[in-house]
Amino acid sequence: MQALRESQAAQAGSNITTVLAGSDFDEEYLTSVKFGEQEFMLIVDTGSSDTWAPQVGYACFNLDNKPVSQSQCAFGTAGFDSNASATFRADPGTNFNIEYADGEFLSGTVGFETVTVGNMAVANQEIGVVTKAAWDGDGFNSGLMGFASPNLTFVFNGTNPDDEGPQLPYNPFFYSAVQQGLVSEPLFSVALDRGSFVAENSSDLDQNLGFIAFGGIPPVEVIDIAVTVPIQGYNAATFIPENGTDVTYFYYALDVEFMSFTGNEEVFGTTNNIILDSGTTLDYVPTEVADAFAAAFDPPAVKDDDFGVYTVVCTATVPEFTVNIGGVTFTVDPADNLFPLGIQDDEGNDLCASGTFDGGPSTGAEGNVFILGDTFMHNVVATFNIETDEITLTQRAPYTSGGSRRAPASVRRRGV
Repeated sequence: MQALRESQAAQAGSNITTVLAGSDFDEEYLTSVKFGEQEFMLIVDTGSSDTWAPQVGYACFNLDNKPVSQSQCAFGTAGFDSNASATFRADPGTNFNIEYADGEFLSGTVGFETVTVGNMAVANQEIGVVTKAAWDGDGFNSGLMGFASPNLTFVFNGTNPDDEGPQLPYNPFFYSAVQQGLVSEPLFSVALDRGSFVAENSSDLDQNLGFIAFGGIPPVEVIDIAVTVPIQGYNAATFIPENGTDVTYFYYALDVEFMSFTGNEEVFGTTNNIILDSGTTLDYVPTEVADAFAAAFDPPAVKDDDFGVYTVVCTATVPEFTVNIGGVTFTVDPADNLFPLGIQDDEGNDLCASGTFDGGPSTGAEGNVFILGDTFMHNVVATFNIETDEITLTQRAPYTSGGSRRAPASVRRRGV
């Protein structure tokens, strides 16, 4: 990582860094994005690939596909007026159609637009223009910017989203930036800050909650613990993770050697299918890891199916969670595994939730996808090289931002 810092410092203008904001009780990470001259706050998502915003006049639906008022979708703006943009060009004969892991879904048309983040303008970027949205918004975000592989884009041939034609993969925003020579290094880095107690008890926009850097690394303090590992590929026919040269890339997935926590003597948690996803609040780990970690809280955390988390009194002592990747152990600050739920138990104690949850068994269940979400990503700088298909993780220096975290009524899981 030091070599990367020195390399980038020597290349003036190569590192285009923009600040991230926090919304939805600091559980979403947004950045300012322009479509032409129209500006929006979009969610930064390393777990998906499409960039989209709603079209002015879009139809809003609930998750049961019933029409509701636009206020229920809670976008931060009225939407993108494609007709008012001099740089927008429609792509006839295609449609955009995507569903996220938390049940949100969107569909609409497709076009090409100048998309700008910071001072980096990507010309003729393919985008989704949403005309139908089932979206649980926060009053600030007006869409999403995805950073994963072109193979994970959701544009299809044909104009009817209910009758999908062949998938038409395209270059997501950062892939286009590299292709157009806008950065000198084919990598981007994400540093997500843990929100303060005050901010995470507020629905206001938190203006400074991390960075995304294009072509370099963000200005945060790190320590000398780092590793560079290959991105995990998949068998395109079976969607099962595989190592080797004849693989297809979708997510930013990693091989994990093992997971552990303070006081644990068991070696477990090995998986070759765990995704780095800035659009997911929690870490979703194998069942045996999640259960053992919850039991190690003092007093123990208990799985609550109603909330979809492990709950525990907020005064609990939390073990330090660790993840070993490429032979290097990364630590998760206990503050990231204890956040208030805004409710009390029968004895009047404030209840919190663990940032680590059960993603299903690690064996005997093909298709389980595990995630290192914001809980883990608060503790590292994640650098994604789309040319070498590698990820560099660097441990961040310990930091304090005012206390433990707070979750909204339902945590986010916006992978596709």
